[in-house]
Amino acid sequence: MKESFVQIGAGSAVFTRGLVAALIRQGRPAELALVDVDPRALRVAEGLTRKMVAAGGAPITVHATTDRRTVLPGATAVICTIGVGGRRAWEQDVFIPRRHGLYAPVGDTVGPGGSSRALRMIPAMVAIARDVLELAPNAIFINYSNPMAAICRAVRHATGAPVIGLCHGVDSVADYLAHELGEPRNDLTHTAVGLNHLTWFVDVRVRGEDARPRLRALAERKLAAGVDPSLAMPGYPFAAMDWPHHNLFTWELVLRFGAFASARDRHTTEFFPQFFRHGRYFGQTLGVDAFSFESTIAEGDAVFAEMQRLALDPAPLPAEILAELDQEQEQALEILSAIRDGRELIVSANLPNTGQVPNLPHAAVLESPARVTAAGLEPVPVPPLPAGIVGTLATRLAWVETLVESALEGSRDKFIQALVLDGSVDSFDAASRLADELLTAQAEYLPQFRP
Repeated sequence: MKESFVQIGAGSAVFTRGLVAALIRQGRPAELALVDVDPRALRVAEGLTRKMVAAGGAPITVHATTDRRTVLPGATAVICTIGVGGRRAWEQDVFIPRRHGLYAPVGDTVGPGGSSRALRMIPAMVAIARDVLELAPNAIFINYSNPMAAICRAVRHATGAPVIGLCHGVDSVADYLAHELGEPRNDLTHTAVGLNHLTWFVDVRVRGEDARPRLRALAERKLAAGVDPSLAMPGYPFAAMDWPHHNLFTWELVLRFGAFASARDRHTTEFFPQFFRHGRYFGQTLGVDAFSFESTIAEGDAVFAEMQRLALDPAPLPAEILAELDQEQEQALEILSAIRDGRELIVSANLPNTGQVPNLPHAAVLESPARVTAAGLEPVPVPPLPAGIVGTLATRLAWVETLVESALEGSRDKFIQALVLDGSVDSFDAASRLADELLTAQAEYLPQFRP
């Protein structure tokens, strides 16, 4: 069958290029509708997409619109990559808490920044889900936007839409672990369970043999060696990840909890704010010189500027550009192909807990193994998690529920509760002040909080 894709949030600086490149590599006829509420971003995405399709000689028909309802009828797959408020709003999610002494390297999943982002994202995604249910009820509905767990939980809770949350983090960490163990990636198997960006590799095997003792020994060596700050690369956006002894906090979690946590220190540190007061991180400051947030934003702006240049340049797009693009987006197409072909595939996906993890709350959105069949995605049951790992997730899952209620109800009180549950603030007064400042700064994107 000919697939009809609708990508909502096509102005994404990175994702659209990758999705189009993946479609071109797949080589199948397809319809692709690009949707974005920002006409400028949409114009750039459309121009670049048309040039990519022409350069690849692909049988893809491209449409572009600011009104998703006009292209949803007949869609077979809806992929959401929205970012309400874009990078300018994201900056406030990080910079406002920073003024309160709270530092974040990413600020899009947990912490005050992730909490603030959820308030903008949830109503928008719920509205999209309702349109999908009305106009494309049989479409595969995929979300890539963060905060993943809160968005997917809100959509399921408010609409019942069967949204699937996808992230490349678990696959990326599996590659990393194979590299650290000095083993071929195809020889490594794993079971990873948890909350997106805090997904625990509770089982790791190499050619069927338990590799966790080897990971523990590796963790001991890395922690004993420590960090040599002189080996950092000043000005490089992710300098701390490129030290020979990097991700030390995640490796310490291996010793303390017996499992490696995805997606390594840049995200994992945000789930444990009690260890990183004032951003202190192995002699650096989180979000400043360790995993520089400003560099992340600058890189996103630079990527969009390059997209705009390529889109508006009258010259054809060099064909080699297609081969250089990230392949994170391949997973969505692989899942869709497996469903159509009736081919079984195991992936990491964010789905409600229907019993696959027996000692975590029912209906909580968990990132865990899922089996892809002709009928869709179904979670793969795993053994009960160790009590310590459950403890790292339980409060976070309650935080998700509280945040979802705050976003859907427009409740300031529940937003303050979520900030307290998150653990970054040190008093109720601090939580209240921070909540009010974030709500004021993002007011144009938060109509549910207006009197």
